[in-house]
Amino acid sequence: MMAGFKNFGTIKTFGVICLLLASMAVNEADAGLGLGALCSAGCATMAVACYSAAGAVFGTVTAGIGTAPAILACNAAFGTCMGNCAIATAAPTP
Repeated sequence: MMAGFKNFGTIKTFGVICLLLASMAVNEADAGLGLGALCSAGCATMAVACYSAAGAVFGTVTAGIGTAPAILACNAAFGTCMGNCAIATAAPTP
């Protein structure tokens, strides 16, 4: 297991909790776009924390040859999170 990533599953849990709290905090009329914006902000916060734990600064590393596996894991988690936000934003809301 990579150093600093033993609690990586808790980052995913944090995202789910944020998503649930956001869905309870917005009005019905604002649920889709408001939830999408809040979800995206949560993903970005998670990515910054992930990069920081890996010893890098978010937005300064390109995913090329020689990129640390921890950074690639952060990128993958960020992409998955943002994909879920896109689904949540586009989902029909009551």
